[in-house]
Amino acid sequence: MPTLTGGEIVAKYLEKEGVEYLVGIPGHGSTNLLDAFNDSDVEVIQPRHEQGATHLADGYARASGDPLAVFTSIGPGATNTVTGAATAYVDSIPMVIFTGAPQTHEYGQGILQELDRQKPGDFPSVMEPVTKRSFVVRDVEQLPRTLRRAFQVAVTGRPGPVHVDIPMDVQGSAADVEIPDPEETRTHSRPGGDPESIEEAANLLADADRPVIVPGGGCMLGEAWDEVQALAEHLKAPVIPTFQAKGIIPEDHELFVGYAGWIGSSAGNELASNADVVLGIGCRFSDLHTSSFEQGVSFEIPPSKLIHVDIDNTEIGKNYPVEVGILGDAKVVTDQLHDAVFERVDEVSTEDNEYYDEIQRLWADWQEQVEQRHTDDVPMSIARALASLREALPREGMIVSSAGQPQEITNPEFPVYDPRTNISCGGFSTMGFGVSAAIGAKLAEPDRPVVDIEGDGSFLMCNQEVACAVEHDIDVTWVVVNNNGWKSIRNLQVDKYGWDRVLNTEFDNDSDVDFVKMADAFSIDFAERVVKPENLTETITDAIEHDGPAFVEAVVEPDSADSGAIITGEWDLADLEADD
Repeated sequence: MPTLTGGEIVAKYLEKEGVEYLVGIPGHGSTNLLDAFNDSDVEVIQPRHEQGATHLADGYARASGDPLAVFTSIGPGATNTVTGAATAYVDSIPMVIFTGAPQTHEYGQGILQELDRQKPGDFPSVMEPVTKRSFVVRDVEQLPRTLRRAFQVAVTGRPGPVHVDIPMDVQGSAADVEIPDPEETRTHSRPGGDPESIEEAANLLADADRPVIVPGGGCMLGEAWDEVQALAEHLKAPVIPTFQAKGIIPEDHELFVGYAGWIGSSAGNELASNADVVLGIGCRFSDLHTSSFEQGVSFEIPPSKLIHVDIDNTEIGKNYPVEVGILGDAKVVTDQLHDAVFERVDEVSTEDNEYYDEIQRLWADWQEQVEQRHTDDVPMSIARALASLREALPREGMIVSSAGQPQEITNPEFPVYDPRTNISCGGFSTMGFGVSAAIGAKLAEPDRPVVDIEGDGSFLMCNQEVACAVEHDIDVTWVVVNNNGWKSIRNLQVDKYGWDRVLNTEFDNDSDVDFVKMADAFSIDFAERVVKPENLTETITDAIEHDGPAFVEAVVEPDSADSGAIITGEWDLADLEADD
């Protein structure tokens, strides 16, 4: 067996896992780890903030399905990963995060950057709520086994981020070890559903008059797009994905009807709330997706009968009672359901099919409502800016978005056509996510154009990651829709308390950021500001075609109602006003 340092063990194991990139920022707590990558096939990518490192790894995994590794030092470098880890954890995105730790013989002595007042070397306690597992390696000989387990946990079952804390002396210590083969500890099959439950669910679907299929992020993670489409086509059931499954079916498919929930489509909410059978596959039925569980707005379960499929048993029946709960992989179970339904009923025809006709009518009504928003008013709306982006972006292109107004309009209104071409943070709703996630998506899919749509406030939270793309010559386009403030939150304040109570959500005109100058300062060769909407499509097209990072600022309406989104559902925000 070779004699390897802890850092060399990590490097060689990542090579065996097929990990392309190690993403992070060096510090004294990671020096021994990083040194080993001078002689590794794994390329080191240097972001400008550790949060950016985790978002980059997140975007890469959403685009490819494969995890990256993140590394940080001890102390604030490690704590900076928490937001990115939580974002990935809530959306079930795999990655492995390595953090430095105190030298084992100094644990509990309060050395530089140690958290020790509750217990020695206590940083793993910070990571426990936002990762699937947090490991601490106290001896270099434990490292190979821990690495194997860390990746196994990250990518199997319900995926997610995993943390590995490696003390500085363990990184530099050497041992005679053998690097394990990852394949020897991977499952070689996916779990299917219980046959009796499959039969019961198939009977419900075959007898349904108004079935709907609700695929969630688990379908994207499980690569179940072909199976979902095949089942929907057999039943002629409308597909109403969650936003994490955007792209699971082409959005110009005859059975796609948009989304349910607060900012869902009118078609999606109407059909979901009037279904007799709801098939939810790999979805959480969250508050935004269900109009805060208000009966009859987005769903009405019961009387609608719910078939809930998930690989995580804790999600089944969590928010709605189930008629049939099926524990299993989204791809396998959907295929099982298709086969079982195929045995019971012939493919449903569209001829003389009132339900199919209703689907087409409702979707046409929604599309007309969306298209009416694409005016040439100045300043332009975010919806109009997104229409220009759709014209400029090739069909196979990828769009990335963070939390805020652009996401609230992109998710329901911007059509995508391929799986994994919409990269957007979900349940943790993280601003600034897309600035770095777009870099990761481009690294995963170098032949696809990648555009990140950001609000000005969101972009400013993580704008330093533009320097990472410039340094590594990663061909990403950022489109910042500038409405000069935190307008999603401003509008909530207005709705609850009135204009005279708006606080800290408007940017002072005297402090306006010149985004074009900022882009120039980052050494971006292509940076343009657009005011008139008729000029935007051509500008974005030129930015996408530019060889290298590019930047476009679109000046948009600052005072749009409902944050510029079409509100078709409800969202329950607690009334904070005191009772009389």
